[in-house]
Amino acid sequence: MADRYLEVVEPSDNVATALRDVAAGETVTVAVGDEERTIDVIDDVGFGHKLAIADIADGETITKYGKSIGNATEDIPAGTFVHVHNVESNYGRGDLADDTEVEAISE
Repeated sequence: MADRYLEVVEPSDNVATALRDVAAGETVTVAVGDEERTIDVIDDVGFGHKLAIADIADGETITKYGKSIGNATEDIPAGTFVHVHNVESNYGRGDLADDTEVEAISE
């Protein structure tokens, strides 16, 4: 039975969102559309973060909620934590921007 705390919204997604902490060494089952995938977890994945549910090649699109959220910067095996260390985001990295690149919005 699929773990209800690993959310895959669209069958085209190659990552799941962890709705609980997932520990390296766990074996989890994820519902992907009408199918289930069993994945050996390689890295700890914290609540709210992403877990690769398929092997993702360097340069390949990371798909979440059926949308591209970025591209892999290295090969990412299924079961790996997917985050800024192995993904170039479509949305930029605010934590790396300097003061001239970011302007606060106030109302």
